[in-house]
Amino acid sequence: MLTQIDVKTILKEKISVDFRRYVILGACNPALAHRALSANADVGLLLPYNITVQEARDEILVTAVNPIQMLGVLQEDPAVKAVAVEARAKLERAISSLK
Repeated sequence: MLTQIDVKTILKEKISVDFRRYVILGACNPALAHRALSANADVGLLLPYNITVQEARDEILVTAVNPIQMLGVLQEDPAVKAVAVEARAKLERAISSLK
């Protein structure tokens, strides 16, 4: 993880609002990032991939952005798309392991 944003704490500090536990994680696999950035420097606009961890009633819900969908027009680049496909598989495995 590159970044961790505690939304509950930030909203309380900045605008005095109570909010459920909600964290945004900025995930980055350095090897995949290097491959993608080497193929197309504009990929940096899309990194890191976000994962959210939040309270949802009595459960903890973990969601992740789909790297392939995030690429938009960049997915026309086969090298970048290949990295996104690999990143998606890694994210899916990680989330599945939480169940």
